[in-house]
Amino acid sequence: MAEKTQAELLREQLFYEPKNAYDKLSEADIEAAEAFSKGYKAFLDEAKMEREAVSFAVKLLEEKGFVPHEPGKKYRPGERIYYNNRGKALCAAVIGSRPLEKGVRILASHIDSPRVDLKPRPLYEEAGLGYFKTHYYGGIKKYQWGALPLSLHGVIALRDGTQVTVRLGEEADEPVFCITDLLPHLAAEQVKRPLAQGLKGEELNILIGSRPFKDDKASEKVKLAILKLLFDKYGITEADFLSAELCGLPAGSARDVGFDCSLIGAYGHDDRVCAYTSLMGALQVENPEVTWVVVFADKEEVGSEGNTGLHSSFLKYFIYDLAEAAGVSGRAVLSHSQCLSADVNAAFDPTFADVYEKRNSCFINYGVVITKYTGSRGKSGTNDASAEFMGKVRSILDDADVLWQTGELGKVDIGGGGTVAMYVSALDVDTVDIGVPVLSMHAPFEVVSKMDVYCTYKAFEAFCRASGK
Repeated sequence: MAEKTQAELLREQLFYEPKNAYDKLSEADIEAAEAFSKGYKAFLDEAKMEREAVSFAVKLLEEKGFVPHEPGKKYRPGERIYYNNRGKALCAAVIGSRPLEKGVRILASHIDSPRVDLKPRPLYEEAGLGYFKTHYYGGIKKYQWGALPLSLHGVIALRDGTQVTVRLGEEADEPVFCITDLLPHLAAEQVKRPLAQGLKGEELNILIGSRPFKDDKASEKVKLAILKLLFDKYGITEADFLSAELCGLPAGSARDVGFDCSLIGAYGHDDRVCAYTSLMGALQVENPEVTWVVVFADKEEVGSEGNTGLHSSFLKYFIYDLAEAAGVSGRAVLSHSQCLSADVNAAFDPTFADVYEKRNSCFINYGVVITKYTGSRGKSGTNDASAEFMGKVRSILDDADVLWQTGELGKVDIGGGGTVAMYVSALDVDTVDIGVPVLSMHAPFEVVSKMDVYCTYKAFEAFCRASGK
């Protein structure tokens, strides 16, 4: 083999060139990624909305010896606690050996995804068909939700305080639902609409039945028959929809994508891929030096508002409670803390290359992506991580031999988006976004790479395991 030239040696030393995981990682890593993806796909199937993700996490945490947090109780190193915020958000922590006032390590993801929610009075009948009226949630392309099998998920809170859980349309022997679309033969005017109006918000009506109740004198017989079915199955009446959280979600399981099965296609990678990898990565660090805190947040897709979103104070109060019990200042703990805002980024899609700035895009199979800033246009609405913290994260990942890359969300004046990073950094916490590159983000069927998922899991483990120095 010919010796490398001086230019080639200098290039290796001085150039930054991201590497494909299949060129960089070992066969053992590839096998480990495949094994890890099986658990992740099972999580996706079980936890399609935030309540289900919290239930999954609480069950797993309790199996690992975690107990509910008790405000006022001082915890010793190694103790494991969690806080379930209204069944829709979560904090979990393992207390480290380093004094709490020197800060904690936070992994913060969100567990809500774009979808179609039912309106408070959803059920109606028209032309002998039964429908649910919906109000879409988060940033969706509405036209993508037509002619798609949907399942129904959520809860109904009854007046007596009991709660009915609904999950229908995921099993092979269960019915599914759908939003109908117009046939091409009659769509001459529809196809002239702007793409964003291909299906309008008030046209996202979910078809739920057509069989009328057998009574010649009754009106709205299809609606009546459906309500009777709902009463027989769930014990609810139409008024109970007023205190319900129900949504239509893409039906079906996560699937391998491609002849080589190297990718995973599913609803809700954004952002449950980062929720799962952050929790599983942190759980590998049973006796940390630095206390780690995993956060599952709700409402990110609609601005992180509400008492289960990270624009609220539930994370701050959790940290303050730990600090107060330890006899230190909550402010001091937060100001010395560090956070990985665990969220996805848009993977470069060669079909739509014109909206990306390729040199600063992230790529499928190139590892976990660090996103220094999000926002839009002139970095509006972003946490822009400091050079010092970027250097710290680089050092942690490199020392752990984690494959990583950087990325932006499209061209400067085209792209943009937000995460929970700015809400955590507003607590005086050093924060940067890090997560998995995604194709078809916010679509009913998103795609990620198994290797990127695995690298993200290893990145979160490395962050929780790293020394506090």
